[in-house]
Amino acid sequence: MTARGADGTMEATLGGGCFWCLEAIFQELRGVVDVTPGYAGGHDPDPTYERVCSGTTGHAEVVRVRFDTEVLSYRDLLTVFFHIHDPTTPDRQGADVGTQYRSIVLAHDEEQRAVAEEVVRDVEAEGVWKDPIVTEVVTLERFYPAEDYHRDYFLNHREQPYCQVVIQPKLAAFRRKFTRRRS
Repeated sequence: MTARGADGTMEATLGGGCFWCLEAIFQELRGVVDVTPGYAGGHDPDPTYERVCSGTTGHAEVVRVRFDTEVLSYRDLLTVFFHIHDPTTPDRQGADVGTQYRSIVLAHDEEQRAVAEEVVRDVEAEGVWKDPIVTEVVTLERFYPAEDYHRDYFLNHREQPYCQVVIQPKLAAFRRKFTRRRS
């Protein structure tokens, strides 16, 4: 599975908790062309939101991020990723608990895998997190787009309690930390 598109874009597949949170943040990152919530990393050949939430599919909630490599490098995308979620907690992000919420980088090729492993080492060396990073770095086998109602979830449901209590604070922290990287 190749990461580079003929149009100068690249794809990355990342999981760091609820895909609604990641989607909302990456949609504001300069250079990002598209963000698609979905499922990956498991064994179920036909995952649905309900089955993935049961924790029995092996899949994580992930986002496929397509970005313009002239504006944003894969390394920079990963640097943002490792600052916007807690990569030190196995199978959880805040109150969201289960294997579907694990921190995972699904590399599209060997180059992405190598860069992801370097970024993990760099972030650990910086001391961004006091605990060791437990993010899985694995090869992407297949990405399954989530059901349509998950797309643009935060943009379409800002008034919902989950959006206000969980997504909005993460988005505000991203906006403060990465002001120059916002679109």
